[in-house]
Amino acid sequence: MYMNVFRSRKRPDYDPAAYAADAARMDELARAQPGFIDYKSFAAPDGETVTISLWESVEAAKAWGRHAEHLAAQGRGRRDYYTEYTVYTSHDTQVTRFP
Repeated sequence: MYMNVFRSRKRPDYDPAAYAADAARMDELARAQPGFIDYKSFAAPDGETVTISLWESVEAAKAWGRHAEHLAAQGRGRRDYYTEYTVYTSHDTQVTRFP
């Protein structure tokens, strides 16, 4: 399993409708990618957002990172949506569950 954590803050002047359209399209595309498992997004009261995505393998996650429409959305994110972001990745994620 491979985990990707994307932490970000949006620009004060970003376009929420354009962002929502891009997010909906990325959701649709990611779910169709081979090796996609799941993702969840969370927003903190201070405006930071975190998205955690799970993939079957490093290769699957990297293929998503190179997807043409995803690359275009990444460019729009840097240009139009985010003031900052950080990406964390984890290979061979250890999973402990309860119960």
